Amino acid sequence: MSLTAEMVALCERLVPDPGPRPDLTYLDEAGYLALAREYVQQNGSGPLWVFAYGSLIWNPGFTSVEHQHGIAHGWHRQFSMKLTRWRGTPEQPGLMLALERGGSCDGILFRLPEASTVEELARALQRETDGHEDIAYVRWINVRSGAEIRRALVFWAHPKGFHLPEPPTLDLAAHMLARACGHMGSGAAYLYNTVAKLAEHGIYDRNLWRLQQMVAAEIMAMDNRRA
Repeated sequence: MSLTAEMVALCERLVPDPGPRPDLTYLDEAGYLALAREYVQQNGSGPLWVFAYGSLIWNPGFTSVEHQHGIAHGWHRQFSMKLTRWRGTPEQPGLMLALERGGSCDGILFRLPEASTVEELARALQRETDGHEDIAYVRWINVRSGAEIRRALVFWAHPKGFHLPEPPTLDLAAHMLARACGHMGSGAAYLYNTVAKLAEHGIYDRNLWRLQQMVAAEIMAMDNRRA
């Protein structure tokens, strides 16, 4: 990888937590448990699978008992979500991966433990969604794993409300990710961790690999200008 941990460290800075989002109806622990029970009921009998294509691969926030390589046909990962919090600010917006229609996406399927499916899914929902309105971007998709087709739950699929006016080019994405940072860290760290963890699983996303090279070049150019 061209992007290194040392480069990522140059992008980190202390950003205060902006507090609650005014556009959300927040869920409490009981609300997340109730929502998780609904999804478990929708899943029916058998194990519940979660498909991870971005940060859930390296920071799931829930316990799984098995993971498998999976391919979601009809979807692709893209830095299409504009962030003004988390890993960006209103003054310097960031980007986050989402699933968009078309193509295919290699990722990781996680199987939740049958004895605590509701509790672990509630943890995943709490990590991935802030409130009731975000649930619109949680959906079931079909994911191929070897010869099997698994129905899996996925987060942030086609999130219309967070889009830029048009999909960002790699040049624009590199510019934003190299500069954006929020109270949860930098865009460069998000990209670095995602590409590195995908590589550990033998997954090489051509666009993300090119993007990490471009972000590394942006960071080095900014660092040289500061020197």
